[in-house]
Amino acid sequence: MRSGTRVLGALVGLALLTAACGSDATDAGPTADAATDTTATGPGPDGTVAGTDVPGPEGDVPERIVSLSPTHTEMLFAIGAGDLLVAVDQFSDHPAEARQLPNELSGFEPNVEAIAAYAPDLVITGGDFTGLGDQLAALDIPAWDGPAAVTIEDTYDQLGQLGAITGHDAEAAAVVAGMQARVTEIVAGLPVIERPLTFYHELDDTLYSADSTTFIGDIYSLVGLHNVADRAEGENFGFPQLNAEFLVSADPDLIFLADTKCCGVDAEAVAARPGWDTIAAVENGNVIPMDDDIASRWGPRIVDYLEAVAAAVEQAAASAS
Repeated sequence: MRSGTRVLGALVGLALLTAACGSDATDAGPTADAATDTTATGPGPDGTVAGTDVPGPEGDVPERIVSLSPTHTEMLFAIGAGDLLVAVDQFSDHPAEARQLPNELSGFEPNVEAIAAYAPDLVITGGDFTGLGDQLAALDIPAWDGPAAVTIEDTYDQLGQLGAITGHDAEAAAVVAGMQARVTEIVAGLPVIERPLTFYHELDDTLYSADSTTFIGDIYSLVGLHNVADRAEGENFGFPQLNAEFLVSADPDLIFLADTKCCGVDAEAVAARPGWDTIAAVENGNVIPMDDDIASRWGPRIVDYLEAVAAAVEQAAASAS
């Protein structure tokens, strides 16, 4: 995609995902090359350093990190680098230790002066759409940007990069290996189904969804589900707004609700929607509440999400047999 289109798509995704109270501050609509364009911005002559390089002025491991991305806050704690954090954004709420850190910073509208007040030697973002990296470079503050993942492989890559940057290479490698092993085990344990099951992923109660070009869409693909949102027409940057008539006609076997926190939606509310009681997922009790926060981040807990999806597939397969 052209860069302008990529940014527009990212902003569309951002507008949708802010509905989840704990969503990543910069969890934007994914594109084919967004996640691999991970860069570190530092005070060098050209303002950039290769993403896997330590972004300090002399390659030093950072000692004071500010994270403006809930996803990467989770990653840092997972690889044992949480003690390097001196401040996080307002939505960095996992693990519990993250909530003990100063958390008044905004990832949506970052204030460079407020960030600089923490004297960081590295600032981490999950998609820089405001030009923050350039502002920080002007103050000689290095920054690393890890845009929204497109596939789970991008999650593995970003964990590895953060491990290299923080001096926790071995821990990051262990986290990745553990995730890969769990994914393999989850997929291998799925039942054999004659007909591929279809699903609808609900982002909010205005029926925005995510298709298979998005990170969360890719997670569903790992268990062989077919996404009804892929049938949506028009340019939607991976996040189509569907309508009730379309969804009733699509008749998905499963409905995953990623709007339980933001919008208070549950299976009962879905069943009460006009005409929705005829949808297979509703009839068979396969409307599954999910965790909004995990669904909107691409950190290590996404394997927990995959496990919940697999459990729902097993239940749906049993009800169909």
